[in-house]
Amino acid sequence: MNLFINDIPVQILGPHVKPDKREFNLIINAELEPITKAKLLHRVWIKHAKTDEIERILDLLDTTSFSGLISLTLTVDNYEEVKYFLKKKFKVIKAAGGLVRKKDKLLMIYRLKKWDLPKGKLEKGEKHSQGAKREVEEECSVEVELGEKICTTWHTYTMKRKMILKKTTWFAMDVLKDKKMRPQVEEDIEEVRWMTPKEVFHALEHSYKSISFVFDRYFVKEKEKTNAEIPS
Repeated sequence: MNLFINDIPVQILGPHVKPDKREFNLIINAELEPITKAKLLHRVWIKHAKTDEIERILDLLDTTSFSGLISLTLTVDNYEEVKYFLKKKFKVIKAAGGLVRKKDKLLMIYRLKKWDLPKGKLEKGEKHSQGAKREVEEECSVEVELGEKICTTWHTYTMKRKMILKKTTWFAMDVLKDKKMRPQVEEDIEEVRWMTPKEVFHALEHSYKSISFVFDRYFVKEKEKTNAEIPS
């Protein structure tokens, strides 16, 4: 599960999954030592996290400023129990969005002073793929063809004093028509722009960690497809 709390990436893994060495510089064993704010610096891997520790971590991240924390990885002994706990703690809202391609360029939107990707909540009975396509076409006034699923992200926020857990499923797409492309201003979108990968890299410096994660997963999948096509 790829969770984002106050724009801090929190990855939750099952008991037999070990994160890449590049993803942590500090290891905390929750069975042997308490988890405190002072220990949450840079890239942290917490092993054997139970629901009690996870609830404390969520509360800390939601109410405290963590300028020194880059990312958090949790390995849990019972992954399904943790997923159930999170879904009970939060109201889950399902959403979907898309990363649209036009040859070597990618589509980004500028909303609320951040570069973002088009996305939105699913309508009743709507499939993730249908909602992703609809939201992209509504927010950018383009016509697209749906491609493969990229990933799923989860992020938390508070709305009307209720804790929300938003599950967003992301898809790659190819543009079919963009002559009438324009931002959906009623959704606070100021600009819609085609960008080169280099321009995307700079735009992500003024974006959200969850959006950077989507691009990262997309580029990894594209690289894997390219490598698979090269004859050995």
